[in-house]
Amino acid sequence: MTTFSAVVTTGIYCRPGCGAKPLAENVRTFELAAEAEAAGFRACLRCRPYRVAGPVTADAPELVCRAVQMIIAGALDTGTEAGLGERLAVSPRHLRRLFHDHLGVTPDQLARSRRAHFARRLLDDSDLTVADVAFASGFGSLRQFNRDMKQVFRASPVELRDRRRRADRLAADGGLAMRLPFAPPLDWETLSGYLHDRAVPGVESVRDGVYRRTISLDGEAGVLEVERGGADHLLLRAHLPFWEGVIHVVDRVGAMFGVDADTAPARAALAGDAVLAPLIAARPGLRVPGAWGRFEIGVEAVLSQYSARPRVRRQLGALVAAAGRPVPGLADGLTHLFPSAEVVAVTDLAAIGLPAVTARTLGAFAEAVAADETLLEAGPSLDGFVAGLTSVPDLREGTAHQIALRCGYPDAFPGDDRTLCTTLLDHDVLDDSVRLADGWRPWRAFAAAHLIAAGVPVTVS
Repeated sequence: MTTFSAVVTTGIYCRPGCGAKPLAENVRTFELAAEAEAAGFRACLRCRPYRVAGPVTADAPELVCRAVQMIIAGALDTGTEAGLGERLAVSPRHLRRLFHDHLGVTPDQLARSRRAHFARRLLDDSDLTVADVAFASGFGSLRQFNRDMKQVFRASPVELRDRRRRADRLAADGGLAMRLPFAPPLDWETLSGYLHDRAVPGVESVRDGVYRRTISLDGEAGVLEVERGGADHLLLRAHLPFWEGVIHVVDRVGAMFGVDADTAPARAALAGDAVLAPLIAARPGLRVPGAWGRFEIGVEAVLSQYSARPRVRRQLGALVAAAGRPVPGLADGLTHLFPSAEVVAVTDLAAIGLPAVTARTLGAFAEAVAADETLLEAGPSLDGFVAGLTSVPDLREGTAHQIALRCGYPDAFPGDDRTLCTTLLDHDVLDDSVRLADGWRPWRAFAAAHLIAAGVPVTVS
């Protein structure tokens, strides 16, 4: 977990190891940059704490973690704390109290801090105009942007742009390039191999160590490219139709690759487990894979309920070719956007070769998501999320947990995953898996990721 040291005599907070060591009585420690800012400290211009991964909420209650995910997704860019509380079924006062007790800030303060820190990264890394940076970072107006940047960094956006270092700027080849910082280690080879094996034909590809995919932003097509950029960051290149709301694109990519994940609590909790300890030691940088599109992951999970992975990929390719929107002129095997739930719900799935039972379950899933977009929204509990998905006819609990794992629920456990079961069988503990999995709570997703990785050789792509 990254902590920040704030010096009372200077009013500045820093990353560990920055500069001279002040007297201990003059130092305060904070777990979040937003917490230091709420206490009146400003970010150090030398060590630039906005470049480290965060926020970290591993020890916070599940409701706080879900609220943070919603804030990252933009719930407070235009919404209010009252609206966020209503979505989580708690009062705004109770939500603020939980945030204060566990994070040291209010929801609004956390949202403001993350917008400001993201804007600072854009000012450093890109050549976007100051106005474009403001709206790309989720600010509603230039006035709000200038006010918050001055409050957090004690300087205007123009002054911050003038101070950037020559090495900060990234060449983007016509798009936007950004560093995605993480706390090492991060096992890029295993993660990219996992995505390679599950790449949706026409929508995703992993070649020469680069993950690529098409995305849809308000109906317009874009392309993302992600690769390892250094020992402590991934490199994202985004080719987008517009810059507004880029912060949410970057956050979704970050979640997909687990760059903000703090795996230390899970590693510590499972280090003594006879099955998992050697797997964790073999892959200390493994992160739980996330997802760009929740419906897309749901479709893959439903198909996997009935078929093995090679057949699932063929079925996904047929679905994309029949129902996805073509995007001409792209390279690296990218040809289409993944179809929406509304489109899949009215597609003749039998005509693309799906067996009747598979077509029936997938059609019911698409209809349910099209009718209720909150079905795949991060809610306050894993049980509630799974219950919503298993209300879809014939959608199994293990399938719901597979979706939940990719959607960021730390205790999700797809116990019927074929590769996971193979690893348990290899360790001669498959018959005891239910009891073992209970002992892995509340980090079963981390355990599942290691069990799945252990059963699949790394794909050299």
